[in-house]
Amino acid sequence: MTFTEEYLAESAEILRRLDAGAIEKLANLLAEVRARGGRLFILGVGGSAANASHAVNDFRKICGMEAYAPTDNVSELTARTNDEGWASVFDAWLRVSRLQAADGVLVFSVGGGNREKQVSPNLVSALEYAKSVGAAIGGVIGRADGYTAQVAGACVIVPQVNPAHVTPHAEAFQAVVWHLLVTHPVLKTAETRWESLR
Repeated sequence: MTFTEEYLAESAEILRRLDAGAIEKLANLLAEVRARGGRLFILGVGGSAANASHAVNDFRKICGMEAYAPTDNVSELTARTNDEGWASVFDAWLRVSRLQAADGVLVFSVGGGNREKQVSPNLVSALEYAKSVGAAIGGVIGRADGYTAQVAGACVIVPQVNPAHVTPHAEAFQAVVWHLLVTHPVLKTAETRWESLR
């Protein structure tokens, strides 16, 4: 097989192995956040930050849910990184936003954060803070051994089918899962543009 054929076969296998029950659980967790008037904060780094930005648009526009991504505010993000350090940027942002028990935090990440390995310690700090205030925690991640998987009330783990492609598959399937979520009947409140054209 060519590389392209192998990669597409891996993607098909991930689709086959995605845990539908975990996705349903995450959909319901997010619907509960919206029902109680909570806000959704979507956290991601690198490619996952870009996914977070796109997902914020979809949750706001399609689901009528107040949603934010701290990485959309590049001025605050870089000021906090420069002045206070990378590990606290999300935690500090959530504190200023007065994160509370009604709210939800959704993590898009390959590993989900690991302080010991110094990978995305900012996610770990943010989730520790979210836990301390009782906010709902969800995740769409690529590894089961990170901090997000340990503390999330609902977590979708993108199955690993090739250790050489964990990052691209995790970030690609974040998009598959969040598009499924914003289309899910428990969350969707508005018709998308092309589907509304008859």
